[in-house]
Amino acid sequence: MTPVSDPSSFSSLSKCATKHLNLIYHVDFERHVLKGKVALTVEVLEDKFSSLTLDSKDLKIFKVSANGQAAQFALGTKHKFKGSPLEITLPFELSRGQHVIVEIEYETSPSATALQWLTPKQTAGKKHPYLFSQCQATHCRTMVPCQDTPSVKHTYYAQVSVPRELVALMSALRDGQEPDPSDSSRVIYRFRQPVSMPSYLIAIVVGALESREIGPRSRVWSEKECVDEAAFEFSETETMLKTAESLAGPYVWGQYDVLVLPPSFPYGGMENPCLTFVTPTVLAGDRSLAGVIAHEISHSWTGNLVTNRTWEHFWSNFFILKWLNEGHTVYIERMIARCMESEQLRQFKGIGGWKELQESVKQFGANNVLTNLVPNLHEVDTDEAFSLVPYEKGFALLYHLEELMGGPEVFMGFVKSYIQLFAYGSVTTEEWKNYLFTYFKDKVDILNKVDWNGWMHTPGMPPVKPQYDTTMADACTALCQRWVKAKEEDLASFTEADVKKLNSPQLIEFMALLLQEPLPLSHVKKMQEVYQLNSVKNAEVRFRWLRICVKAHWEEAVPLALKMATEQGRMKFTRPLFKEVYNFSKYSDEAVKTFKEHRGALHPVTAMLVAKDLKIDG
Repeated sequence: MTPVSDPSSFSSLSKCATKHLNLIYHVDFERHVLKGKVALTVEVLEDKFSSLTLDSKDLKIFKVSANGQAAQFALGTKHKFKGSPLEITLPFELSRGQHVIVEIEYETSPSATALQWLTPKQTAGKKHPYLFSQCQATHCRTMVPCQDTPSVKHTYYAQVSVPRELVALMSALRDGQEPDPSDSSRVIYRFRQPVSMPSYLIAIVVGALESREIGPRSRVWSEKECVDEAAFEFSETETMLKTAESLAGPYVWGQYDVLVLPPSFPYGGMENPCLTFVTPTVLAGDRSLAGVIAHEISHSWTGNLVTNRTWEHFWSNFFILKWLNEGHTVYIERMIARCMESEQLRQFKGIGGWKELQESVKQFGANNVLTNLVPNLHEVDTDEAFSLVPYEKGFALLYHLEELMGGPEVFMGFVKSYIQLFAYGSVTTEEWKNYLFTYFKDKVDILNKVDWNGWMHTPGMPPVKPQYDTTMADACTALCQRWVKAKEEDLASFTEADVKKLNSPQLIEFMALLLQEPLPLSHVKKMQEVYQLNSVKNAEVRFRWLRICVKAHWEEAVPLALKMATEQGRMKFTRPLFKEVYNFSKYSDEAVKTFKEHRGALHPVTAMLVAKDLKIDG
């Protein structure tokens, strides 16, 4: 294994490695804090070991002990986004290979960026408060002092005390519950995660939750107001799991549950082991969530089982978990689509992904190093680096290699072998590449011709554009061009039947094409008259449609766009909608005013990024 250096972590990665966490949480909804105790089982990696550093951010540390003996501790200088190093001095010296249990009593801050506390009015039921976490990429340090880096993987056990009318869940197997012996109004939920995983996958949710069984190893959880709808939408989960297993190997996490969160959840999904978090915007009644679930299921192998060593190698998982997590995950997700639907659908998704990559590169700037597949993240906030680049640039590279190596069946053999070899560990891009050359040892001459520097370390679009089957895309392109080229007298030729011929992915692609070729206001108004797009519930379609309307300066669409931007908090939708209205100069102030009014309901990371988009100081 190559020496570990993580620019996003203060922790002592070369000196020691955490093997297990034992967590005890008391969830305090009144003060918006977790009062906690964590015992870290730490393996020593060097001789004369007498001190260690953990990551922490805005934590109040009360007490530290090592093997039951009091230990000295101090919080170092606070970094603007990495937090404060927790420096611990042991009361004894250890040798390489020994273990020590470091126990820390602490409390989180009400402003912990990993935690979002919702008032009853922000929930579907309106009666009880709600808490959920989002630790990726480097926010776990705001809810537990730890080695907050994907290069360290550990198991964990947890006990969580919550008000008895609420339910607690974690990214682990449920291990029973009991009345809290210290408070009869509360109940303790227990959890165990026997598979080693990185800190960013620790997750907690507390709310008035109900569940429905959707398969032999799956339940869907949400507030009762939408649990039955969610159960219907996720009914194909077991089929997807079995398909993924046929591609990538056995599912090792035991349970695969799905949690539908309140609208302020900032992402489409989060692959927390045993409990995938998903946005309620996927409940569109037309199975549009299939891609989201296939993606998160794929992370059970790429990301959760095989993890990028640091966030700079994210292409296979997140953005600075980069290409090793997300690129492979998108590749497997689309292979699931191929198995369950058709190769044409996989090709079509590749075309859409390429366009989204073009838009991301345009937003960052073609020379921005954050558009590298493997970026340098020294002094870079991982939240600000997040984009679709590692997902789609990573997929494009894998698809290009698939074409060179002999097709999807051949290349999927490599992906499965790679997963099995590096399972339960972490990997760098260089280690991935070395194994690629080893696996395809009879095709090294072809691999040597790949422009690796252009793919990995050069900003902008990839050096090679994949050639995709355009069968499904052609209908979208044809309809788009009809609208773009139409004169006023041609508008009467459009009918509702135009879009009835398109399935949901094609309708989304049609909207995406129109975003690249803005229409005059007269055309947009006619499109609404003919297609009734304002009434479409599919969030992916509605999001693009409202951006088209605002780009065309249709003033009636502005309140609709701001409503969608604020009634849910998924960054994929909220940020572009706010930016679109802000760029409509007549309504720039309205965008800022609306954001400030709703800022408190957004996830802290979402709020921070929208504030930057709208050029709001602080």
